[in-house]
Amino acid sequence: MEIIKISEEYIRLDNLMKFSGLCNSGGRAKYLIQNGEVMLNGEVCTMRGKKIRPGDKVEYQNRTVEVAVEG
Repeated sequence: MEIIKISEEYIRLDNLMKFSGLCNSGGRAKYLIQNGEVMLNGEVCTMRGKKIRPGDKVEYQNRTVEVAVEG
């Protein structure tokens, strides 16, 4: 599992996927999310603007990233 640190209260799911390297573009993130290929805390999430907060875990293709507070 990888830890992704953010300095804000939350990050949108599509931005997290791009920022963490789970995909290489925002368009690709949108496609993957809308097609049900991304899991948030163990459940499929199809809302690309979903607010991801510290402690949340996002999974895609056998990679898991957990969001943590920076600092």
